Amino acid sequence: MRKIDIFDTTLRDGEQSAGVNLNTAEKLEIAKQLERFGVDVMEAGFPAASPGDLDAVRQIASTIKNSSVTGLARLVKSDIDAAWEALKVAECPRLHVFIATSPIHMTYKLKQTPEQVVETTVQAIKYAKQFFPIVQWSAEDASRSDPDFLAHIVEQAIKAGASVINLPDTVGYATPQEYGAMFKYMKENVPNVDQVKLSTHCHNDLGMAVANTLAAIENGADQVEGTINGIGERAGNVALEEVAVALYTRKDAYDIQSGLTLNEIKRTSQLVSQLTGMAIQANKAVVGKNAFAHESGIHQDGVLKEPTTYEIITPELIGEESNNLVLGKHSGRHAFNDRAKSMGFQLDKEALNQAFKEFKQLADRKKEITSEDLWTILTQQQLKDEDAAIYELESVQVHYGTEDSPMATARVKVPDGRILEDACNGAGSVEAIFNTLERIIDGKVHVLDYRVSSIGKGRDALGEAVINLTFNGEEFTGRGAAQDVLEASAKAYLNAINRNLLQSKMKQLISTSV
Repeated sequence: MRKIDIFDTTLRDGEQSAGVNLNTAEKLEIAKQLERFGVDVMEAGFPAASPGDLDAVRQIASTIKNSSVTGLARLVKSDIDAAWEALKVAECPRLHVFIATSPIHMTYKLKQTPEQVVETTVQAIKYAKQFFPIVQWSAEDASRSDPDFLAHIVEQAIKAGASVINLPDTVGYATPQEYGAMFKYMKENVPNVDQVKLSTHCHNDLGMAVANTLAAIENGADQVEGTINGIGERAGNVALEEVAVALYTRKDAYDIQSGLTLNEIKRTSQLVSQLTGMAIQANKAVVGKNAFAHESGIHQDGVLKEPTTYEIITPELIGEESNNLVLGKHSGRHAFNDRAKSMGFQLDKEALNQAFKEFKQLADRKKEITSEDLWTILTQQQLKDEDAAIYELESVQVHYGTEDSPMATARVKVPDGRILEDACNGAGSVEAIFNTLERIIDGKVHVLDYRVSSIGKGRDALGEAVINLTFNGEEFTGRGAAQDVLEASAKAYLNAINRNLLQSKMKQLISTSV
């Protein structure tokens, strides 16, 4: 059975999703989970984009041992130098460079002739090979490139030292037949193609990313690039979990395997969703909450008699747990710690103690403590240091009547120990809270997006709020969880503000050290 490599770009292409802004601690958490998931390569970021991105890539490269870490770079020396600075500490450093090869991109974006693009490619790869043992070259917009020119530049890139050739469907334009044919053409018309691995990278603009990826595999692709939950700019990238489960479930058709640990899919998907603030649609393949739900009476009858009548994937395959009671208010610290470890969390003693305290407080108020509840509590503690509060919510109250304008009062603690308190009206309860907090933080805030959802089931479920806002001209996403959705909303608002202020401090420290 042929094996393909899995190249995860959640931390680079995925983070380009509108409204997603991960800090370093969050990127590290996702990277460690991707390592547990078993990805062969993870693209940690674009080191030349900013000092903060370079630092995050460096920290991931120094932490991850069982997956190869790479970074993206344009075909310019300064980008390649920044990537080496970030990745030289990695166990197996590699570089991902790219340039557009389609007529429309070369003419209007690059303003270069095909010959100039070839020369730029060759010189940059040769330069990168002085540092990196593995260089991957991508032909941006390959699916709209001239096949003969594409074959020519691929041949030259291989001669220059490229080890992996990536042929992306950058704008999600190709059909499966066209995309598969492109790989077949390269296999048949590039004389040195057997010296490299061919890689597929599909976007989902027309909803064909998974089909295109499978077509590329059928026609010789050795590596699949994509993201968890299919996140990414515009309509996103191919969802790696969908490709992995398709290959496993239909191994009779493909006879191909990946090295992924499939029962880590649910945990990986859940972590990426929570930290990016991007909800998973209920009917999404493999990881949607309805993926294993059966409402039709005929379907229910069939599943009860024989699960395979309607379930071609078992929940256990992807690590889906039942939503039963896992711990209760009488559970002890030892059981709680064991559960945290089994869920993959590595918390120090202080963080575990605080998580246990929050668990006990929730258990006193909530009938059942679910896996989702524990996940939220433990994740918040895992990331607490990075999201250290500049503004910390002490309390929030809302006075509301159907005939009165809502009035919110909030108390917020600042690092020097002072408590700031204010009150303000709003058209609704949430707006009143946001207006009050905006007065406390003394800054101009513009809310771009806001949503609340339940964590788990039942009337006593935790509520999670996600807010996307601009503060001081910069866009950030904040999260908050509480049984009261208004409290969760206030926490999410302050979390976004804190992330903005903490990043500003980090930028100042980096510029000062430089």
